[in-house]
Amino acid sequence: MIKTYWYNHADTRMYHDVDLNNTKELLASPENLLWIDLYDTSEQELAYIGQIFNFHPLALEDCLQESPRAKIDDYDDYYFFVFHALRYFEEAEEEDEISSIELDVFIGPNYIVTIHPVALLAVGKVARVSLKTNEYMKRGPDYLLYKIVDNIVDDSFPIIERLGERIDELEDDVFLSKGQNITEEISTLRRTIILLRKVLIPQRHIFVNIKGRYSFFVHDDNIPYYLDLADNLNSILDSANTYRDLLNSTMETYYSVLTGRTSEIITILTIISIIMMPLTVITGFFGMNVDFPGREKPYAVWFILFGMIALAGGMVSFFRSRKWV
Repeated sequence: MIKTYWYNHADTRMYHDVDLNNTKELLASPENLLWIDLYDTSEQELAYIGQIFNFHPLALEDCLQESPRAKIDDYDDYYFFVFHALRYFEEAEEEDEISSIELDVFIGPNYIVTIHPVALLAVGKVARVSLKTNEYMKRGPDYLLYKIVDNIVDDSFPIIERLGERIDELEDDVFLSKGQNITEEISTLRRTIILLRKVLIPQRHIFVNIKGRYSFFVHDDNIPYYLDLADNLNSILDSANTYRDLLNSTMETYYSVLTGRTSEIITILTIISIIMMPLTVITGFFGMNVDFPGREKPYAVWFILFGMIALAGGMVSFFRSRKWV
Protein backbone atom coordinates (compact mmCIF):
# COMPACT_ATOMS: atom_id res chain seq x y z
CA MET A 1 0.00 0.00 0.00
CA ILE A 2 1.30 3.43 -0.97
CA LYS A 3 0.37 6.65 0.82
CA THR A 4 1.58 10.04 -0.37
CA TYR A 5 1.82 13.40 1.37
CA TRP A 6 2.92 16.49 -0.56
CA TYR A 7 3.70 19.90 0.85
CA ASN A 8 3.48 22.72 -1.68
CA HIS A 9 5.60 25.60 -0.47
CA ALA A 10 4.04 28.07 -2.91
CA ASP A 11 0.61 27.93 -1.26
CA THR A 12 1.78 26.33 2.04
CA ARG A 13 -0.82 23.57 1.68
CA MET A 14 -0.81 19.81 2.12
CA TYR A 15 -2.02 17.43 -0.58
CA HIS A 16 -2.60 13.70 -0.28
CA ASP A 17 -2.68 10.72 -2.64
CA VAL A 18 -0.94 12.69 -5.36
CA ASP A 19 -0.10 11.26 -8.78
CA LEU A 20 3.47 9.94 -8.66
CA ASN A 21 3.71 10.10 -12.43
CA ASN A 22 4.13 13.87 -11.93
CA THR A 23 7.01 13.48 -9.48
CA LYS A 24 9.24 15.92 -11.35
CA GLU A 25 6.60 18.65 -11.12
CA LEU A 26 5.98 17.86 -7.45
CA LEU A 27 9.68 18.22 -6.64
CA ALA A 28 10.36 21.14 -9.00
CA SER A 29 10.75 23.54 -6.10
CA PRO A 30 13.44 22.66 -3.53
CA GLU A 31 11.10 24.03 -0.84
CA ASN A 32 8.45 21.42 -1.60
CA LEU A 33 8.45 18.09 0.20
CA LEU A 34 7.07 14.75 -0.94
CA TRP A 35 6.59 11.93 1.55
CA ILE A 36 5.82 8.46 0.24
CA ASP A 37 4.90 5.85 2.84
CA LEU A 38 4.80 2.16 1.89
CA TYR A 39 3.67 -0.62 4.21
CA ASP A 40 2.70 -4.20 3.52
CA THR A 41 4.12 -3.43 0.11
CA SER A 42 4.77 -5.74 -2.81
CA GLU A 43 7.95 -6.09 -4.83
CA GLN A 44 6.21 -4.43 -7.78
CA GLU A 45 5.30 -1.35 -5.74
CA LEU A 46 8.81 -1.12 -4.33
CA ALA A 47 10.34 -1.47 -7.79
CA TYR A 48 8.00 1.26 -9.06
CA ILE A 49 9.15 3.70 -6.36
CA GLY A 50 12.77 2.69 -6.93
CA GLN A 51 12.43 3.44 -10.62
CA ILE A 52 10.97 6.89 -9.95
CA PHE A 53 13.91 7.98 -7.76
CA ASN A 54 16.56 5.71 -9.32
CA PHE A 55 17.33 3.99 -6.01
CA HIS A 56 20.28 1.63 -5.96
CA PRO A 57 19.35 -2.07 -6.36
CA LEU A 58 21.28 -3.00 -3.21
CA ALA A 59 19.22 -0.56 -1.16
CA LEU A 60 16.00 -1.95 -2.61
CA GLU A 61 17.23 -5.45 -1.83
CA ASP A 62 17.78 -4.42 1.79
CA CYS A 63 14.14 -3.29 1.91
CA LEU A 64 12.98 -6.75 0.89
CA GLN A 65 15.19 -8.52 3.42
CA GLU A 66 15.31 -8.10 7.16
CA SER A 67 18.44 -6.25 8.21
CA PRO A 68 19.86 -7.23 11.62
CA ARG A 69 20.90 -3.74 12.73
CA ALA A 70 20.34 -0.05 12.08
CA LYS A 71 22.59 1.61 9.54
CA ILE A 72 23.00 4.54 7.15
CA ASP A 73 24.28 4.34 3.57
CA ASP A 74 25.39 7.48 1.78
CA TYR A 75 24.55 7.49 -1.93
CA ASP A 76 25.21 10.36 -4.32
CA ASP A 77 21.78 11.96 -4.25
CA TYR A 78 20.16 10.47 -1.15
CA TYR A 79 20.71 8.62 2.12
CA PHE A 80 19.36 5.21 2.99
CA PHE A 81 18.55 4.40 6.63
CA VAL A 82 17.54 1.22 8.41
CA PHE A 83 15.82 1.61 11.79
CA HIS A 84 14.00 -0.78 14.07
CA ALA A 85 10.93 -0.05 16.17
CA LEU A 86 10.26 -2.14 19.26
CA ARG A 87 7.06 -4.09 19.86
CA TYR A 88 6.51 -5.25 23.44
CA PHE A 89 3.98 -7.87 24.52
CA GLU A 90 4.57 -9.04 28.06
CA GLU A 91 2.04 -11.88 27.97
CA ALA A 92 3.64 -13.60 24.98
CA GLU A 93 4.06 -17.31 25.65
CA GLU A 94 5.27 -19.03 22.49
CA GLU A 95 7.66 -16.26 21.35
CA ASP A 96 9.84 -13.54 22.81
CA GLU A 97 7.91 -10.80 24.57
CA ILE A 98 9.84 -8.11 22.67
CA SER A 99 10.45 -8.00 18.93
CA SER A 100 11.55 -5.44 16.36
CA ILE A 101 9.91 -4.09 13.22
CA GLU A 102 12.18 -2.77 10.50
CA LEU A 103 11.72 0.70 9.07
CA ASP A 104 13.63 1.58 5.87
CA VAL A 105 13.95 5.23 4.91
CA PHE A 106 15.20 6.98 1.77
CA ILE A 107 15.77 10.69 2.24
CA GLY A 108 16.68 13.16 -0.49
CA PRO A 109 16.86 16.94 -0.81
CA ASN A 110 13.07 17.38 -0.82
CA TYR A 111 11.56 13.92 -0.54
CA ILE A 112 11.41 11.05 1.92
CA VAL A 113 10.30 7.45 1.39
CA THR A 114 9.44 5.21 4.34
CA ILE A 115 9.00 1.45 3.99
CA HIS A 116 7.80 -0.92 6.71
CA PRO A 117 6.18 -4.39 6.61
CA VAL A 118 3.26 -3.50 8.92
CA ALA A 119 1.65 -0.30 10.10
CA LEU A 120 3.90 1.44 12.61
CA LEU A 121 2.57 3.60 15.41
CA ALA A 122 5.56 5.94 15.14
CA VAL A 123 4.86 6.59 11.46
CA GLY A 124 1.11 6.74 11.98
CA LYS A 125 1.44 9.59 14.50
CA VAL A 126 3.35 11.69 11.98
CA ALA A 127 0.93 10.78 9.20
CA ARG A 128 -2.09 11.89 11.25
CA VAL A 129 -0.52 15.28 11.84
CA SER A 130 0.48 15.60 8.20
CA LEU A 131 -3.09 14.90 7.12
CA LYS A 132 -4.27 17.99 8.98
CA THR A 133 -1.39 20.45 8.94
CA ASN A 134 1.96 21.23 7.35
CA GLU A 135 3.62 21.64 10.78
CA TYR A 136 6.17 18.89 10.19
CA MET A 137 6.71 18.86 6.46
CA LYS A 138 7.37 22.58 6.06
CA ARG A 139 10.60 22.13 8.05
CA GLY A 140 12.21 19.79 5.56
CA PRO A 141 12.80 16.04 5.20
CA ASP A 142 15.37 15.95 7.99
CA TYR A 143 12.80 17.23 10.50
CA LEU A 144 10.22 14.73 9.28
CA LEU A 145 12.80 11.97 9.75
CA TYR A 146 13.48 13.28 13.25
CA LYS A 147 9.79 13.14 14.20
CA ILE A 148 9.46 9.54 13.03
CA VAL A 149 12.58 8.34 14.85
CA ASP A 150 11.67 10.42 17.90
CA ASN A 151 8.34 8.59 18.09
CA ILE A 152 10.19 5.27 17.89
CA VAL A 153 12.42 6.35 20.77
CA ASP A 154 9.49 7.69 22.80
CA ASP A 155 7.70 4.37 22.41
CA SER A 156 10.72 2.73 24.04
CA PHE A 157 10.39 4.68 27.29
CA PRO A 158 7.29 2.78 28.55
CA ILE A 159 9.09 -0.49 27.76
CA ILE A 160 12.17 0.45 29.77
CA GLU A 161 9.99 1.69 32.66
CA ARG A 162 8.05 -1.58 32.73
CA LEU A 163 11.29 -3.56 32.71
CA GLY A 164 12.44 -1.56 35.73
CA GLU A 165 9.20 -2.37 37.57
CA ARG A 166 9.56 -6.07 36.80
CA ILE A 167 13.14 -6.12 38.06
CA ASP A 168 12.04 -4.43 41.30
CA GLU A 169 9.33 -7.06 41.72
CA LEU A 170 11.85 -9.78 40.94
CA GLU A 171 14.23 -8.52 43.63
CA ASP A 172 11.43 -8.87 46.20
CA ASP A 173 10.36 -12.29 44.95
CA VAL A 174 13.89 -13.65 45.31
CA PHE A 175 13.51 -13.58 49.11
CA LEU A 176 9.83 -14.58 49.18
CA SER A 177 9.54 -17.27 46.55
CA LYS A 178 11.51 -20.05 45.04
CA GLY A 179 11.20 -22.38 42.13
CA GLN A 180 11.26 -22.32 38.37
CA ASN A 181 9.21 -19.10 37.95
CA ILE A 182 12.04 -16.87 39.13
CA THR A 183 14.55 -18.60 36.86
CA GLU A 184 12.22 -18.19 33.87
CA GLU A 185 11.60 -14.51 34.68
CA ILE A 186 15.34 -13.81 34.92
CA SER A 187 15.94 -15.55 31.60
CA THR A 188 13.09 -13.66 29.90
CA LEU A 189 14.25 -10.27 31.19
CA ARG A 190 17.81 -10.96 30.08
CA ARG A 191 16.67 -11.79 26.54
CA THR A 192 14.48 -8.67 26.46
CA ILE A 193 17.26 -6.34 27.59
CA ILE A 194 19.74 -7.90 25.16
CA LEU A 195 17.39 -7.37 22.20
CA LEU A 196 16.57 -3.83 23.34
CA ARG A 197 20.27 -2.93 23.44
CA LYS A 198 20.88 -4.72 20.15
CA VAL A 199 18.25 -2.53 18.49
CA LEU A 200 19.04 0.83 20.08
CA ILE A 201 22.85 0.88 20.20
CA PRO A 202 23.31 1.00 16.37
CA GLN A 203 20.61 3.69 16.15
CA ARG A 204 22.46 5.77 18.73
CA HIS A 205 25.60 5.56 16.58
CA ILE A 206 23.69 7.22 13.74
CA PHE A 207 22.56 10.22 15.79
CA VAL A 208 25.12 10.52 18.56
CA ASN A 209 27.24 12.90 16.47
CA ILE A 210 25.54 14.19 13.36
CA LYS A 211 28.75 15.86 12.20
CA GLY A 212 30.87 12.74 12.59
CA ARG A 213 31.28 9.53 10.65
CA TYR A 214 27.56 8.82 10.44
CA SER A 215 26.64 12.39 9.48
CA PHE A 216 24.00 13.35 6.98
CA PHE A 217 22.63 16.67 5.92
CA VAL A 218 20.65 18.44 8.65
CA HIS A 219 19.48 22.04 8.60
CA ASP A 220 21.00 24.16 11.33
CA ASP A 221 17.56 24.82 12.83
CA ASN A 222 17.00 21.09 13.26
CA ILE A 223 20.35 20.18 14.83
CA PRO A 224 19.09 20.74 18.42
CA TYR A 225 16.31 18.21 17.80
CA TYR A 226 18.82 15.56 16.77
CA LEU A 227 21.00 16.31 19.78
CA ASP A 228 17.95 15.85 21.99
CA LEU A 229 17.19 12.59 20.18
CA ALA A 230 20.72 11.37 20.90
CA ASP A 231 20.27 12.31 24.57
CA ASN A 232 17.06 10.29 24.74
CA LEU A 233 18.76 7.28 23.19
CA ASN A 234 21.62 7.61 25.67
CA SER A 235 19.15 7.82 28.53
CA ILE A 236 17.34 4.65 27.46
CA LEU A 237 20.58 2.75 26.94
CA ASP A 238 21.96 3.93 30.29
CA SER A 239 18.81 2.58 31.93
CA ALA A 240 19.13 -0.67 29.99
CA ASN A 241 22.74 -1.03 31.12
CA THR A 242 21.71 -0.36 34.71
CA TYR A 243 18.91 -2.91 34.50
CA ARG A 244 21.32 -5.43 33.01
CA ASP A 245 23.65 -4.97 35.98
CA LEU A 246 20.74 -5.15 38.43
CA LEU A 247 19.51 -8.31 36.77
CA ASN A 248 22.93 -9.92 37.01
CA SER A 249 23.12 -8.90 40.67
CA THR A 250 19.62 -10.27 41.28
CA MET A 251 20.57 -13.54 39.64
CA GLU A 252 23.68 -13.82 41.85
CA THR A 253 21.57 -13.03 44.90
CA TYR A 254 19.02 -15.64 43.91
CA TYR A 255 21.68 -18.31 43.54
CA SER A 256 23.14 -17.26 46.90
CA VAL A 257 19.71 -17.60 48.50
CA LEU A 258 19.29 -21.01 46.90
CA THR A 259 22.71 -22.06 48.17
CA GLY A 260 21.84 -20.84 51.66
CA ARG A 261 18.54 -22.72 51.64
CA THR A 262 20.28 -25.84 50.42
CA SER A 263 22.88 -25.54 53.17
CA GLU A 264 20.14 -25.19 55.79
CA ILE A 265 18.38 -28.28 54.50
CA ILE A 266 21.64 -30.26 54.43
CA THR A 267 22.43 -29.10 57.98
CA ILE A 268 19.04 -30.23 59.28
CA LEU A 269 19.27 -33.58 57.52
CA THR A 270 22.82 -34.08 58.85
CA ILE A 271 21.72 -33.33 62.42
CA ILE A 272 18.81 -35.76 62.11
CA SER A 273 21.19 -38.42 60.82
CA ILE A 274 23.64 -37.84 63.67
CA ILE A 275 20.83 -38.05 66.24
CA MET A 276 19.54 -41.26 64.70
CA MET A 277 22.94 -42.95 64.59
CA PRO A 278 23.32 -43.65 68.40
CA LEU A 279 19.63 -44.50 68.64
CA THR A 280 20.09 -47.04 65.87
CA VAL A 281 23.08 -48.53 67.71
CA ILE A 282 21.06 -48.82 70.95
CA THR A 283 18.06 -50.45 69.27
CA GLY A 284 20.38 -52.77 67.37
CA PHE A 285 22.21 -53.77 70.52
CA PHE A 286 19.09 -54.56 72.52
CA GLY A 287 17.51 -56.22 69.52
CA MET A 288 20.10 -59.01 69.47
CA ASN A 289 18.64 -62.51 69.87
CA VAL A 290 20.76 -63.34 72.95
CA ASP A 291 20.21 -63.20 76.69
CA PHE A 292 21.43 -60.10 78.57
CA PRO A 293 20.71 -58.65 82.02
CA GLY A 294 17.24 -57.10 82.37
CA ARG A 295 15.80 -58.91 79.39
CA GLU A 296 13.20 -60.69 81.53
CA LYS A 297 12.04 -57.44 83.21
CA PRO A 298 8.92 -56.02 81.49
CA TYR A 299 9.75 -52.40 82.38
CA ALA A 300 13.27 -52.46 80.90
CA VAL A 301 11.98 -51.33 77.53
CA TRP A 302 10.68 -48.10 79.09
CA PHE A 303 14.05 -47.36 80.68
CA ILE A 304 15.72 -47.89 77.32
CA LEU A 305 13.14 -45.67 75.58
CA PHE A 306 13.55 -42.86 78.12
CA GLY A 307 17.31 -43.18 77.82
CA MET A 308 17.10 -42.80 74.06
CA ILE A 309 14.88 -39.74 74.41
CA ALA A 310 17.26 -38.20 76.93
CA LEU A 311 20.20 -38.90 74.64
CA ALA A 312 18.44 -37.27 71.66
CA GLY A 313 17.44 -34.27 73.78
CA GLY A 314 20.98 -33.89 75.06
CA MET A 315 22.37 -33.93 71.53
CA VAL A 316 19.87 -31.29 70.38
CA SER A 317 20.80 -29.09 73.36
CA PHE A 318 24.47 -29.49 72.54
CA PHE A 319 23.87 -28.53 68.87
CA ARG A 320 21.93 -25.45 69.96
CA SER A 321 24.66 -24.40 72.37
CA ARG A 322 27.12 -24.52 69.46
CA LYS A 323 24.58 -22.63 67.29
CA TRP A 324 24.47 -25.41 64.74
CA VAL A 325 20.67 -25.32 64.75
